[in-house]
Amino acid sequence: MNVSKERIVTGSAGLTGRPTVKPKLYVVKYWQIYSMVLPGLLFFILFKYVPLAGIIIAFQDYSVFTGILSSKFVGMKHFINLFTYPEFLTVTKNTFLISIYQLFFGFPAPIILALLMNEVRKMAFKKVVQTVLYLPHFLSWVIVGGLVINFLSPSSGMLNDVLHMLGREKIFFMQEPNYFRTIVVTSGIWKEVGWGTIIYLAALAGINPELYESAEVDGASKLRQVFSITLPSLLPTIMVLLLLRIGHILDLGFEQVYMLMNPLVTSTGEIIDTYIYRVGLLGGQYSYTTAIGLFKSVIGLILVVGANQLSKKTTGNSIY
Repeated sequence: MNVSKERIVTGSAGLTGRPTVKPKLYVVKYWQIYSMVLPGLLFFILFKYVPLAGIIIAFQDYSVFTGILSSKFVGMKHFINLFTYPEFLTVTKNTFLISIYQLFFGFPAPIILALLMNEVRKMAFKKVVQTVLYLPHFLSWVIVGGLVINFLSPSSGMLNDVLHMLGREKIFFMQEPNYFRTIVVTSGIWKEVGWGTIIYLAALAGINPELYESAEVDGASKLRQVFSITLPSLLPTIMVLLLLRIGHILDLGFEQVYMLMNPLVTSTGEIIDTYIYRVGLLGGQYSYTTAIGLFKSVIGLILVVGANQLSKKTTGNSIY
């Protein structure tokens, strides 16, 4: 009985009738592909998994002079302080409120923009508009923060000039706590909405054009096509991005809030990230702020797992 060399190398064909490649031989044969994965794998190991060992600081009275091994173990002391400090409760409230506003107003914005851009038929005009909308994403928050402050300035800001022309009194937007959350959400949408449309435009490009042709033959309007074809086709992409967004609901972005915040709006503008910077890095309370970081991670994990299970039961879409 003759056994082919390929059968010996690849192993048993199994129930499918096709030769099964041994894992070791597969890695050797396609080593170029696995070498491309290696940098990303090393990044996550070095910057995501190795630092997890530092979580022990949250259970110690850590001192940079004694180190992790010699610092006193205090158990849940810092976690108890989290929920007894009124300042932290206020910061957590601010973080959740701004996150909810961003989720409610900011998440649908790129979807709506992608739907509108998809209806533009003049490619030259479409490319110009896309470039203009994408550009703010590449600007740092230092630049964007300066633009926002100048735009809202009571002395030279364009918005206040318009209010003055309409006979209204000028408003000190950046010094009013009631306006700060709106400024943060609006500036974030302006900066990232164009970049967020890229994923949705790519998903729209994958929809079969014959579906729209059939809908037109049946007399469906553009609006009906959006609700019956476009949105259902985008739903898997929307759900995946929504679940990922929910998992980072407490990560608002330190740079944005730090650049826009000032002492007059701290009551409504300070979030967990800026609080960690002020209390942890500037105040030296490393154990306390490590406990806050661990609290953020646990809340994010609970939210993303719960939202994923809810999505799986209601829509059948999930990220794992």
